[in-house]
Amino acid sequence: MSIDSLQDSLHAHLTHWGLRSFSSDADYFAWQRATLSAADLNRLTAQVERKRSGDRQDEIAFYDLTAEAHILPVLYSQRYEYFMEIGCRVLPRIGSAATVLDYGCGVGILTTLYARYCPETQFVGIDRSPGSIAVAQSKVNELGLTNIRFECRDVDVEAVRGSYDRIIATHALVQAEQDPGMPSRDWKTFERVHDERQQDAFEQRIGIDVRLDRLSAVLSPGGCMVIFEKTRQLARLVPFQRALARRGLQLVEPPEPIRYRLVEEVADDGPFYVVQKGSARPLAWNEAPEPDEGLPFNRGMLQSAPQDPQDQDLPLYENHWPSAQRALESLADRLVQQEETRQEPDGRQLHVERGSAEGLVYLYCANTFDQRQLILVEERRKGMLDSYYREILAS
Repeated sequence: MSIDSLQDSLHAHLTHWGLRSFSSDADYFAWQRATLSAADLNRLTAQVERKRSGDRQDEIAFYDLTAEAHILPVLYSQRYEYFMEIGCRVLPRIGSAATVLDYGCGVGILTTLYARYCPETQFVGIDRSPGSIAVAQSKVNELGLTNIRFECRDVDVEAVRGSYDRIIATHALVQAEQDPGMPSRDWKTFERVHDERQQDAFEQRIGIDVRLDRLSAVLSPGGCMVIFEKTRQLARLVPFQRALARRGLQLVEPPEPIRYRLVEEVADDGPFYVVQKGSARPLAWNEAPEPDEGLPFNRGMLQSAPQDPQDQDLPLYENHWPSAQRALESLADRLVQQEETRQEPDGRQLHVERGSAEGLVYLYCANTFDQRQLILVEERRKGMLDSYYREILAS
């Protein structure tokens, strides 16, 4: 199936589910207000808060609520591009698999797509939300699919049954989205120590320890897992990849970061992984920061400071990406005039320094969660950096 044909099929499938594609927040929220009552919106807001601060039962209750017939198309339409991006990547990778497990399938939007276009493959979708599973089974009956079944199962408390040639886990393994991850060795590097206790603690905090154990146990010999989680930040990516590796899962394709829109909001997500046990030619795991948008420092390319009074705070050069570290290291005649490193009890560090280089003054900030910032201005505007230096240390 060509990419265009696959995308057309996905659009038709999402339309069948009642989902709509929006590029404008104003249009989307107008539809939301026209479709859902004030009481519905209040219920959703309250349940979102309980999900964020509560336990697994609050999370299950949230997904049960979003599975209600009049709420489902409105809420899931926010993720229209997500379904397009993931569906286009997963479906071609099902290949000749005889059995496929879709872990955390939700209401089955993508699971039913896979089953429709792979009629010779047997699919099992599992989720711990009873409301979502009820909707998924109803859609199977509506579509007349005979190669798919859904089970309400919480993998955290009960094992998975069977053996599968493909296991799909997209936005299902990692539930603690706000967890910062694992700090680097110190503020000067992006490297993480190899500490089993620290790794165990990370896996337990975000809930992947038991899930990965039980899913990898039912992956058939030579089978592949397709994984897409919110692990783009290096502090989460490194320990997540190590969690896969310590269970014998090896890369068979280069990881792919994916950008998509949640209506107008841009999400930089992933990476998209395809992993396998016992691969004959595995790829190496990469723990370095990915290329970013920060420009290298070039003294000859700098423009003079703007004369417009409204732009007096605009630096000559600013880089707030990981590449700011390379830019700092490239500065000629760098002289540190003031610096401070703050050490937290949990080992985290924050470093800030100011100084001079190449006839300019600079401020540099770094921490052990891979944040970097480098600012350069002329000597006559160094007061701006002095104020910023004090603000960082006071925060």
